[in-house]
Amino acid sequence: MFKLACGLTDILVRLITYSVLESNFHTYDGLDVLGIEFNFQEMPMGGSALDLVGVPLPDETLAAAKNSDAVLLGAIGGYKWDNNAKHLKPETGLLQIREGLKVFANLRPATVLPQLVEASTLKREVAEGVDVMVVRELTGGIYFGKPRGFRTDENGEEVGFNTEVYAAYEIDRIARVAFETARKRQGRLCSVDKANVLEASMLWRRRVTAIAEEYPDVELSHMYVDNAAMQLVRNPKQFDTIVTNNIFGDILSDEASMITGSIGMLPSASLGSSGPGLFEPIHGSAPDIAGQDKANPLATILSAAMLLKYGLEEEDAARRIENAVLDTLNKGLRTGDIYSTGTKLVGCKEMGEAVLRSVDSQVHAAV
Repeated sequence: MFKLACGLTDILVRLITYSVLESNFHTYDGLDVLGIEFNFQEMPMGGSALDLVGVPLPDETLAAAKNSDAVLLGAIGGYKWDNNAKHLKPETGLLQIREGLKVFANLRPATVLPQLVEASTLKREVAEGVDVMVVRELTGGIYFGKPRGFRTDENGEEVGFNTEVYAAYEIDRIARVAFETARKRQGRLCSVDKANVLEASMLWRRRVTAIAEEYPDVELSHMYVDNAAMQLVRNPKQFDTIVTNNIFGDILSDEASMITGSIGMLPSASLGSSGPGLFEPIHGSAPDIAGQDKANPLATILSAAMLLKYGLEEEDAARRIENAVLDTLNKGLRTGDIYSTGTKLVGCKEMGEAVLRSVDSQVHAAV
């Protein structure tokens, strides 16, 4: 288990290499569990890199990330850099590392835990039992499409423009990830697009439908994005796995996160065909509460669990972290974003330490 820092505005990327030891168990010292040994290297990125070297993603950071087994990323953003030119914003570093690592599939689970049903803004009968996985295409679409920029039109008006563009191979590969993901869940996949208006979505629907022939055991449906946004708050339990493009996935996954009660609870995994995966909480850096010991560390902790499960294929170790989070919630500890009457309000540090104690107890019991 990693010891996590509570400060979410000092943006660092944590690079992880690991090895499996010959023994079944290794002496537990806070890092080594089940015969796994971790090595950590922290590199600046985003705001911290801008302050140190003047760019959001230094070449050294990207090179080190490519040479690691997995990457755990802190939250991106902050008021301090809001007025920077686009190429000098922390968010640009995030897009650059995704592109550099060639991670094109973003997995964002939105699960309403039994302990947090009351934290959801939806009625209990609507929220209870929700378990949705959003598979978002990450490196294509309008965020990366060209041409893009600013110009002056024939009337002398300033115009800003972006291009929504997808190639067939980009759709095919994200569709296969989504079908494989759905196959491991309830076997239902909903592809979200805007095929009644956008040509890029028309191609998206045709390609996803074609790939479906490779997965006869998965039930495929299609839904327009505006309807999907409505259905997520009307009847979220109708969804199992959702696959969609970059911009729609960005919006819908954040909407789905609030069904769970707080964006501070949700992790994500970004995966490519090969190389290290990128694991990060889906929330921002919350600069308004920086340094106040109020942040919820559970999304980052659960991102570490996803790192173990999807990045290193160490499911037992991942399960220990997940169980520790559930155990801590069962004890009634809550940060402010998930607090409800009858629970104990704690800060970031106390919540993180409680999870660590729970991991300790599991490891000592196993040994």
